Amino acid sequence: MIASVDAFRAAAQAYLPRMIFDFVDGGSERETTLRANCADFESLRFAPRVLTNVANVELATTLLGEQIAMPLVIAPMGLCGVVRPEGELALARAAKAAGIPCVLSTAATHPLEAVAAAAPENLWFQLYIFRDRELMRSLVGRAREAGYRALVVTVDLTRGGKREKDIRNGFTVPPRFNRRTAVDLLRHPRWLWRMLPHRNMTIGNLVGWGGHSSDVVALSTFMNTQIDPSIHWDDLTWLRQEWDLPLVVKGILHPDDARQAVACGVDAIIVSNHGGRQLDGAPSTISVLAEVVDAVAGAAEVILDGGIRRGGDVLKALALGARACMIGKAALYGLAADGQPGVERVLAILRQELDIAMALSGNSRASAVRPDTVRRI
Repeated sequence: MIASVDAFRAAAQAYLPRMIFDFVDGGSERETTLRANCADFESLRFAPRVLTNVANVELATTLLGEQIAMPLVIAPMGLCGVVRPEGELALARAAKAAGIPCVLSTAATHPLEAVAAAAPENLWFQLYIFRDRELMRSLVGRAREAGYRALVVTVDLTRGGKREKDIRNGFTVPPRFNRRTAVDLLRHPRWLWRMLPHRNMTIGNLVGWGGHSSDVVALSTFMNTQIDPSIHWDDLTWLRQEWDLPLVVKGILHPDDARQAVACGVDAIIVSNHGGRQLDGAPSTISVLAEVVDAVAGAAEVILDGGIRRGGDVLKALALGARACMIGKAALYGLAADGQPGVERVLAILRQELDIAMALSGNSRASAVRPDTVRRI
C-alpha cells in the first residue's frame, strides 16, 4: 500500500506522460519558489511538550463558519480532466467523503453544476477577475444557484507565469507534439487508453461564452484574452457587493495586501504563490504566513496554500496561525495514481500524519494548536 504523498507522487509520475506530469508537478522558470514551498518547512522544528493528555486528539475544526473534519481544503486546479477523465468530480467526491471543502476552478473540465450534483455541500467556487464583468456575474450567479458555500477570488494571475517545462513539452493550447512527446504518450498506454474516449474534453464552465461551443482550444484562448491585468482593489469591493456568502481572496503574500483585503470585506485570505507557477523568486508561503496572520489580527481567517506534503506540515502552519491548509499537487498525485480512491488515500494519509504529529507534540485540538509548537532553526 502507498504510505506517503511522496510515494503517490512517484506513482503519478509512472502513470502520466511526461507532459502531463510536468504540467501537474512543475513551476515557473527555475522553480525556486516551487522548491521553497516544500523546503522551507524544514527550517521549522517542533518543540514538543509532554504529559499533556493527548488520549483524544480532535482534528475537527471550523472554517468560514462550517464544521470540517480536519483543517484541509482541496485547492482549485484547472483542467484536472487531463489527469483522469473524472477529474474534478473525483476530487469533490473524495473531499466530501473526508468531510472537507473542495474548491472548483473556473477552468475546470467539468461544469460547476455537474460537480455540485456529484458532491453537494461544502463546495467553494474559484473565480478570476475577467475583463467581461457579465461573464463574472454569470459565474457568480451559477455558483450561488448550485449551492456553492464560498467564492474564492484569485488575484495573482494578471499574466501567466513562464512555465518552461510546459513550453519544452509542448503543453500549450493547442498542444505541440513532436517525436519525443508522441513516443512518451505511447509509453503510457494505461493513461492513453483511459483518455482516448474523452479526447474532446472542454472547459465546462465557459462553454457557450465568447461565441465558442465546447472546443477546448478556442475556450482556452478566450479565457486567456479575458485575464485582466488592470485589476484593482475596487474589483474586490465590487465582488463583495455581488456575493453575499463568504468571500475569500487567494494569492496574498504581503501583509499590507492582507490588510487591504480585510478592508474590502473579505472573510478569509489564502496565503498563496499559485503553487510556484507564477512569479519565480516569490517567497514560499510558509515563510510569510506569520506576517499575514499578524497583519489581519483576527479580522479574517487565514489559509495556507503551497508545499503541504505531510501532516506535520499542516501542524506547523496551524502553529503559525493558519486556520487550515490547502492541497493541490498532493491531491492530483492521488488522482493520477488511483482516481477517487487515490485522492481519498492521500487525505487519509495526511489525516493520520496530522493526528500523530499533534499527539507527539502535545496538542489535542486542531482548532487550538499552541504557537510554541514550532521554532525556527
